[in-house]
Amino acid sequence: MVLSESSEIPLIQIINDPYSIQKCYQTLISSAKRQIMLFLPTNSAYRREEKIGIFDCLQDAARRRLTVRVLLPSDGEAEQKMRERLESQGLKVRSIRAERSVHARSKILIVDNAQYLMIELKDDTKDTFVEAVGSAIFSDSRSTILSYITMFDSLWVQAELYEKLEAHDKLQREFINIAAHELRTPVQPLRGLAEVLMNEFENQEKQSGKNVEKIEVSKADIEMVMRNTIRLERLTNDILELSRIESNTLKLKEEIIDVNEKLADVVKDERNAIPREKKENLKIIFERNEISPLKVRGDRSRLFEVLSNLISNAIKFTDEGTVTITAQRNSQNQVVITVKDTGKGIDPEIMPRLFGKFATKSDSGTGLGLYLSKKIVEAHGGRIWAENNKDGSGATFGFILPVVETANAAQA
Repeated sequence: MVLSESSEIPLIQIINDPYSIQKCYQTLISSAKRQIMLFLPTNSAYRREEKIGIFDCLQDAARRRLTVRVLLPSDGEAEQKMRERLESQGLKVRSIRAERSVHARSKILIVDNAQYLMIELKDDTKDTFVEAVGSAIFSDSRSTILSYITMFDSLWVQAELYEKLEAHDKLQREFINIAAHELRTPVQPLRGLAEVLMNEFENQEKQSGKNVEKIEVSKADIEMVMRNTIRLERLTNDILELSRIESNTLKLKEEIIDVNEKLADVVKDERNAIPREKKENLKIIFERNEISPLKVRGDRSRLFEVLSNLISNAIKFTDEGTVTITAQRNSQNQVVITVKDTGKGIDPEIMPRLFGKFATKSDSGTGLGLYLSKKIVEAHGGRIWAENNKDGSGATFGFILPVVETANAAQA
């Protein structure tokens, strides 16, 4: 078989010998100079390709800095392992759903947008390449190549969109499960207390024989109601904020804010919210900046939400020690607010997606707090970050916002 050189007359060859088809297949991939596109139609096709070294050739092409794209049929765990292996070698891989490729009988190779090889499958149940293939067509016909490129690109885009849709559906399912759990957690004790109180009313009415208007409620009961209603309120606010961000309807009510005053308010609230079992061993320290006023332009309630998220998160993952909050002006005329704790630190598994939706390994919480905080800070023209402390104890979260000069603030 002869691979075509550039010519005005398209070359078309029909190859019937399976060994010649295999040689042509390998030679085309090895001779590629810019890009390779490969479509495998069935679940078993890529297993046979592996046996004859096709994937080794593709990996070698990727090492030579060629663009290599492979469309694989979706095959659950086996396909996932193959994808991971190929992607680790620099290949771009997409999966197409089995029902989209179940009727396909041909694998297609396109090299440098100039040559193609279409291999017909004779018997897909066979284990070896030469037993499975029938005939093949090799050509450099420009019009035919363009039609195959269009088909390949269309399948590539469809596969990419389907993967995004699957990821979105997975996130949606996770959110529903997390939200349902988070709603049940505070609702159950509230309902339990209501039932206890109602039973107390009924018992006293039976004993006295008349309607009872009042009964005694303990301080612990009131504290439990407060904790759980606050938790419900936060969950509701998180869901509403998520909805606004996802629909691009988040609007800021901007005003001039004194950062020190706002931090003092948040710290006071969060001190009061420290769980009883941590109050003795955990201290919240606010290192107030008294040298110069720190003023920013922003939405008061949403910046309160960000600060509250960061501080409550630090409290949640710190059993003992300190949570230290600072606010300073940097050399770029920005306010830098940090929340440093001595807790567990950030799990390495979570770190890459820390500010994504539902990023949590905690038994409680939706994993929305940091995602919402990031979006709110960015809407204010700022930036948020996080890192584990260098001494190996705890983590530091911080964000920056542009400073509004005092004179400008007075004019505002």
